[in-house]
Amino acid sequence: MPTLALSMIVKNAARDLPECLASVRGVVNEIIVADTGSTDETVTVARETGARVVSLPWENDSSKARNSPLAMVTADWVLSLDADERLDPGASAVLPALLARKDVDGYQVTIRNYVPTLAHKMWNRSAVANDSAYAPARHAAAYVDHENERLFRRDPAIRFSGRVHETVGWSILSVQRKIATANLMIHHMGMLGDPEERARKILFYLELGKQKAAEMPENRQAHFEVGVSLLENLGDNREALAAFERACEVDPRFGLAWFFVGVCQFRLENHRAALASFRRAESCGHFTPWLSEMEGDAQYNLGNFEAAVACYRRSLKRAPAKASIESKLGLAEFREGRERAGLRRMRQAVDEEPGNAELYDRLVVAEAFLKHLPEAAEIAERKLAAVTPRAEVFLRAAALRGKMEQWSEAAELIRRGVAIFPDSESLLNMLSKIETVPTPSNPAVPERVI
Repeated sequence: MPTLALSMIVKNAARDLPECLASVRGVVNEIIVADTGSTDETVTVARETGARVVSLPWENDSSKARNSPLAMVTADWVLSLDADERLDPGASAVLPALLARKDVDGYQVTIRNYVPTLAHKMWNRSAVANDSAYAPARHAAAYVDHENERLFRRDPAIRFSGRVHETVGWSILSVQRKIATANLMIHHMGMLGDPEERARKILFYLELGKQKAAEMPENRQAHFEVGVSLLENLGDNREALAAFERACEVDPRFGLAWFFVGVCQFRLENHRAALASFRRAESCGHFTPWLSEMEGDAQYNLGNFEAAVACYRRSLKRAPAKASIESKLGLAEFREGRERAGLRRMRQAVDEEPGNAELYDRLVVAEAFLKHLPEAAEIAERKLAAVTPRAEVFLRAAALRGKMEQWSEAAELIRRGVAIFPDSESLLNMLSKIETVPTPSNPAVPERVI
């Protein structure tokens, strides 16, 4: 029976490493951990689990670090994990058949990235509500899946490449070997961790990505990765746009990069240019629900509500039952003149996905536009009960009650907000003003607000 090794690089991973190594217990035949300079108990933790630990100098090159422990593997196959990842409990049932195949040298494995909100996107993929049966991740609101070659045959020709976002995929293909898809999952918990640590890693990986792009100027993927990091993690639309445009210069048929050129242009409020880039992406064969949704957003912002409706409908065909797109379609129908149909669709979207804050906002705006203030207030207060609120959400809900001169209800909403955000000047100021509004019990106060 073929044997399997776990190969890792780590640094200051003492907190995460025990769960990672526990997830492969009884599945792998050997564990090799390369430590790149830990100052915590990482090395001790690894050795206590029976791992072979080697020390490596960190040279700002993830591939170089990962390839060092590969040379020490004696097993037939290699599994690559990071410390904040866990092998799915069902792996032991499927691995024997995967390792027994003679015609495959590497497998793409699903990596499930758990994220704190449904609003999260990763590359061109949107988060979906977390329905995972994996118990340690049940507290996560959502996840985004992606694939990478994490299971591969031990072979001197198969090595990682790329200073960051490293993969063995290129080396497997370069020697005309086969990569297959495995019904295997890795659970990635890192995006749920400490925000400050996450921010530090983002900047670290961005710097490595820029070095990689400088070293590989004709590698479209290197420029694309820099663009994604700048866009998704730092919100730097202009610099991200330049990186995506460079990727398109290297490969004018890179549809995904053209799509992200359009995303940057949209966020810079150049909606006509964005539409042209989205069409270029489609001409290169890039068709996704998000692309059609973004086309709809651009058309909507240009006031082309009929065109926006068509785009959102196309997006729904590609991603049925997507409540956020249903909500946008409803708002576009509303602006197009089909008010009842639009309201009905937006209400259904809220009912289908009550944890999605943006769905409430669209419906509140539409109800308020029609002077349906009681309905708008009810939806705003449903939002307070359904999602983790911010101070401004209490302010908006109270303002709707104020417009109906329901001052006691408005004051109660603000007090609830102050109880959660006691240092919010906007809430405290609003409460002070509401308490000076003339009411039957306080008729002498001359001023009214809201």
